[in-house]
Amino acid sequence: MAASMRSVYSQKEFRSKKREVFEDILEERRQSSDLRYAMKCYTPVIYRNLTPCTPSGLKTIVLQSVELQYVIKQISLQSGDSCEVIQEQAAEILDEMGHNLRMGAIRLFAMSLSKIFKRLFQKVCVNEEGIQRLTQAIQEHPVVLLPSHRSYIDFLMMSYVMYTYDLALPVIAAGMDFMGMKIVGELLRMSGAFYMRRTFRGNQLYWAVFAEYVKTVLRNGYAPVEFFVEGQRSRTCKTLSPKFGLLNVAMEPFFKGEVFDTYIVPISINYERVLEESLYAYELLGVPKPKESTSGLIKARRILNENFGSIHVYFGQPLSLRSLASGIINRTQYNLKPRHLPQRPPEDVQSFVRDVAYKVELTQIANMVLSPGVLIATVLLQNLPEMEFNILVEKTVWLKDLIESFGGFLEWPDNLSASRVVQSGIDLHSNIFSLVDGHVILLEHKHTGLLTEEIVFKQAVSFLMCAFYRNQMINVCVRPALVILACEMVQSSTKEDIFRSFTFLRRVFSKEFIFFPGSEDKDFEEGCFMLTKCDIIHATPNEIMLTDKGTIAALFLSKVFQPFLEGYKLACAYLLEEVTNAFTEKQYISGVRSLISRLIVSGTSTCYEALSSDMQKNILSSFVHLGVLKNMKSVSEVTFCVEKRTLRETAEKLGVQIFTEKLPSARL
Repeated sequence: MAASMRSVYSQKEFRSKKREVFEDILEERRQSSDLRYAMKCYTPVIYRNLTPCTPSGLKTIVLQSVELQYVIKQISLQSGDSCEVIQEQAAEILDEMGHNLRMGAIRLFAMSLSKIFKRLFQKVCVNEEGIQRLTQAIQEHPVVLLPSHRSYIDFLMMSYVMYTYDLALPVIAAGMDFMGMKIVGELLRMSGAFYMRRTFRGNQLYWAVFAEYVKTVLRNGYAPVEFFVEGQRSRTCKTLSPKFGLLNVAMEPFFKGEVFDTYIVPISINYERVLEESLYAYELLGVPKPKESTSGLIKARRILNENFGSIHVYFGQPLSLRSLASGIINRTQYNLKPRHLPQRPPEDVQSFVRDVAYKVELTQIANMVLSPGVLIATVLLQNLPEMEFNILVEKTVWLKDLIESFGGFLEWPDNLSASRVVQSGIDLHSNIFSLVDGHVILLEHKHTGLLTEEIVFKQAVSFLMCAFYRNQMINVCVRPALVILACEMVQSSTKEDIFRSFTFLRRVFSKEFIFFPGSEDKDFEEGCFMLTKCDIIHATPNEIMLTDKGTIAALFLSKVFQPFLEGYKLACAYLLEEVTNAFTEKQYISGVRSLISRLIVSGTSTCYEALSSDMQKNILSSFVHLGVLKNMKSVSEVTFCVEKRTLRETAEKLGVQIFTEKLPSARL
């Protein structure tokens, strides 16, 4: 399938994007009245001059749709309940789910968010060309907005930007967590949020109502539909593997010929500093996420006194489903059955949806605007516990040049000296690292005396917060870095051997980083091309050799990805030595986290990132995919068992050493 998806996926386009002009939309807000802004004449551009539908009217259309009525009749036959009873249940689901867009709430949010954003952020920068493209797209066809997801601020920011530019406000798929927030939950609903349960597997009626709600909005072009293809916020700032369910629903009207085309708009939202940064670190270390509540929101107002830097919102090129599907999807297959009959998407359609999802995420990654703080965090993590400020400046400038040569999108103030830029980045992230006596230190990491598991936990918090910002640039250099790691692992200059090692590493890390399915050759070629362009390697048709000039860059790339390689090695060692029985995800994370804490205390390892539940969940998923683990679904929960032979083969390829022999056992 990947070979036939050339119209969907082109590696080159992600590396040759034109740098566009950004406008700071907060600048005008600082110069004029927020009340005047909120009460402005709001006449949004809409789809083909369509008269907007009221929320109650939308619910009526959904309830009366042929598709939903068919499902109601089928459920009635299966359950024995009358159609009227099931119809009432469907109406209750719609009341729970549906948005209730009100202009008064929108204006209240516009004024409130202006005041809040001016306190929190220095700038909110939006690419003007992207807004122009979106304005045109909204007038032509139904639009699906797919932003990246790093913060709760994302969907508020999206609506704020749309209101600022007089664009139709999107209806936004929001989690049920927000609905439980008194006052705020209803205000969000009145600003365009519609609520969806986190899971409704097996609930045929809920799925039918939900899907029909989304499709009705799109079929009629009432408003852009917005959701996050990642499914949830990324706690690590790495892009999460895409979820396909809601994207498949959004594409269905096009597949069935109910709309001529649909535009998919990838949007990259990048924060110089994220509001939830410390909460994410604690969550990754096992501390439960605080429940969303209005009282918690009020208590969080103290953050208004902090500086969170700038936000960059990049609206990517709208992707035409009609163009992407041309020559790939045969839509006539949908004419073989009445449109209202539910049907499982054919395999070619499922593959197409998957490939579009990955294209969206790769586009989001390519359009991310990186800040100097990202470079500072990356350099500092390789020079713990501290480094001289002048050396940090020198290495940060060197890294800036390398990332830009790899195609990274950097926002670097040209009117300031490098020292001023780095100092500003340190000041912004003063809760993570600080400048003391000419040295930059990672807070909580410098320690003298006996190391305990309690101290390890505190150090891990600061380490994961720092890694959060490093991870913003991780996908920029993942392909060249895997080529370097592959060279190190095979200790050979033969291109064929290095490619095999690269392919193995790519499979192992398939849950950590975003790779287009089936594009191993392209990814390897791109990695080699980027390294050759920077004179890090010299490549011939049969060999790859490190240049003298490229030694420093190769070492840097290897060290950036060392925590991931080390984390997977530790997981292999744990599974080989400590696991004898079937285990659950919870048991595994607890056991491997305990082992790694003991290894850090003993000085055997320094891999704090392996304490992250995100990495450990990715390892489980990757190992199931590789056949290292087999998952067995019981009545209550999923358990895993180890395929020892495959595990040993994988461990050998990764170069695993057993660390646990002299440590107290923590067998499962």
